[in-house]
Amino acid sequence: MKITRHEVLIKSGSIPKLDQTLKEVDTAIKKVVWPLKADKFTINPKPKGNGVKPIKNACMEHLEHKGWVLEKRLSIKAEMRPGPVDAVKMIGTKAFALEWETGNISSSHRAVNKIVLGMLERVIVGGILVLPSRAMYAYLTDRVGNFQELSPYFTAWKSFNIKDGYLAVIEIEHDATDIKAPQIPKGTDGWAEV
Repeated sequence: MKITRHEVLIKSGSIPKLDQTLKEVDTAIKKVVWPLKADKFTINPKPKGNGVKPIKNACMEHLEHKGWVLEKRLSIKAEMRPGPVDAVKMIGTKAFALEWETGNISSSHRAVNKIVLGMLERVIVGGILVLPSRAMYAYLTDRVGNFQELSPYFTAWKSFNIKDGYLAVIEIEHDATDIKAPQIPKGTDGWAEV
């Protein structure tokens, strides 16, 4: 799988192990292949024909091998209990969060807002949201959040004054298309090994 854009929205202050953390995320994304045991990510170009959760799960498995904790709940504010973060790496006493979009564009907004709120509350030191490109979006589950649809809101998140924090959105895309490639299952079945 390839990374086509890495849009940094917030980068301020000092964040220990930031370069190492970003490298782990980039490497995990690039290790995602389809079909299994291939050397690249080839998607069947059937419109709306491929699932997204198996793609996310493959990336998460790579991160878990690097010590990231999957599906971790963070206490961001006492009066709210947001859903778990897809993957978390602890940097000292603060979390670095990774969210991989498998829902619609509203879910993308919630993911970024959760990370920003966590940074404002000093629980999260940084975070990344991974989104498909518009080209890849066409072949995935209908209405999944995508980079192009979220990008008009980047200015709002860039305006936050965070002392020590990092926020980015990574755009991903398939390496190739092939009508003979198996469709990616919709749901979590079908990715028993990575």
